[in-house]
Amino acid sequence: MSGQDGGERQVPFYCPYCGDENLRPAGPDAGSWRCGACARAFELRFAGVAPTGQPGVPAAGGAPPP
Repeated sequence: MSGQDGGERQVPFYCPYCGDENLRPAGPDAGSWRCGACARAFELRFAGVAPTGQPGVPAAGGAPPP
């Protein structure tokens, strides 16, 4: 997709800051969201697909190597 999102929004289930589910789109750009509970705004974006088992690529939830 070469940097394009295809016009679809990535939908979060909860705020990454407070955990509340009161989320609304925050503007015309796909991936921009605003939490109604804590008033924080954040963006979701697809960074790419990384092959597993590669040096320097942490597994899901893992920390990067020192």
